Amino acid sequence: MPKKVDHEKQKKVLAKAAWRVIKKEGIEGASVRKIAKEAGLSAGSLRHYFSNQSELLAYSMNLVSERVKTRIQNAAFTEDHFENMILVLGELLPLDEERRLEMEVWIAFNIKALVDPNLAELSSRVYDEMKEGIRKVIEGLKLNGISRSDLNAGEEVERLYALVDGLALHAVMNPDHFTESKMKGILRTHLLSLC
Repeated sequence: MPKKVDHEKQKKVLAKAAWRVIKKEGIEGASVRKIAKEAGLSAGSLRHYFSNQSELLAYSMNLVSERVKTRIQNAAFTEDHFENMILVLGELLPLDEERRLEMEVWIAFNIKALVDPNLAELSSRVYDEMKEGIRKVIEGLKLNGISRSDLNAGEEVERLYALVDGLALHAVMNPDHFTESKMKGILRTHLLSLC
């Protein structure tokens, strides 16, 4: 009897192999052949799951987004709404090795998305989702009576969005300087300035 293969599980294995290749060799080095080898498959086998490199990269990019969403949904929220906001925003930052790898790969994907229309649409959608999450953080501060009464929510969404994105980029580029405690401290200081 033929072996039954979990296609979705295998796609995730391939996506994670793509992440490792991208981390080691950059997105330019992430050929189908190298990704297949990293996953322990032949290039032909990889094509059973993805018809081309762009499709594999799009799946891999989307997996980063899905993992962040899952972690936020499964977060250990408390009654402290302010700390919950820090917890949510922390999922968008490279605070540990897992999130650092995701962020490095995410940055590489977005650079590739500048020239690959198949990735550009996905990149735009995920950034819109991120902005929507940040909007919910600002709304949460207002709804829970934590924010200043004169807070301009639209402006603060843009500022927090830029801050989180900038922290993530700087942490990937200069990890010794942008430690977990430093990034959380910057987030905390910024959110306190809104209260």
